[in-house]
Amino acid sequence: MTEKRNQQIKFASWVGIVGNSILAVVKIFVGIVSGSFAVIGDGIDTTTDILTYFITLVAARIMNKSPDYKFPYGYNRAEAVATKVLSFVIFFAGAQLFFSAIARIIKNEPHQVPALLAVYVTVFSILSKIALAIYQLRVGKKINSNMLIANGKNMRNDILISTSVLLGLLFVHVFHLPVLDLITAILIGTWIMRSGYRIFMESSRELMDGTDNPDLYYKIFDAVEEVGAVNPHRVRIRKHSNMYTVDLDIEIDGKLTIDEGHKIAKKVELNIKTRIENVYDVLVHIEPKGNQEKEKFGLSRDNIDLECKKNKNGGKI
Repeated sequence: MTEKRNQQIKFASWVGIVGNSILAVVKIFVGIVSGSFAVIGDGIDTTTDILTYFITLVAARIMNKSPDYKFPYGYNRAEAVATKVLSFVIFFAGAQLFFSAIARIIKNEPHQVPALLAVYVTVFSILSKIALAIYQLRVGKKINSNMLIANGKNMRNDILISTSVLLGLLFVHVFHLPVLDLITAILIGTWIMRSGYRIFMESSRELMDGTDNPDLYYKIFDAVEEVGAVNPHRVRIRKHSNMYTVDLDIEIDGKLTIDEGHKIAKKVELNIKTRIENVYDVLVHIEPKGNQEKEKFGLSRDNIDLECKKNKNGGKI
């Protein structure tokens, strides 16, 4: 399953590389021929998209490596690292658009309006980017790849950038207000920066062994209590790409034999894998009922209930 997933990521990356390479060459060439700096700039922005897809391609190759002594959990976290890099690229593209528009307003520079040929290639670019965005987002959601989803969102941002070029033509020739194009560019740049920031925060959660889904913990608690064990605690969920690794402590009757305790732990593991998709491994530590230890890491049902209550009341955790 992991190998098939990596192949899908690689194929999606090559689709993005080839598609954006064609668009970049066409837009830069037409921009030069038509004398449109706006289209040339759009073409240069598209060349950065080629870089983002090479990042996903390299990440997919790294993820395909087997675990070793350096990375005993495997290399799947390369996807989260790549997503983090993509968030910087997306944020930078938005910031570049935002500040260049601000600078033009301050300097009172006339906005370059695309010639008719440039308009045609911009429309072609928008349609192509829509197709790429839909494809990347669909594959990303299907295989639960934040990296491909981030690339899909980046394509969606490019649609807005190219659309701003067309809006410039509309504002100048219809409303005779070229400054509205710059204001639109500022709003689009702000939206893109926000998108990059959100992707940055989402990838940070995985890199810091976090999850934003408390239901996963409740499913684990129910899976434990269903087999007769009690007090599931020190529960920790790590996400590696689209796979989960679960660690937890449970309590059972201290008079049971090691073999009986092992069977209960095995039932807990199978129960968790039944309730939660994409669980790679479950590590169960058994303790006798009533065991008291000072514990720092992991969560229990009481912890989750308290945190959910704080979130509901608007508190910070």
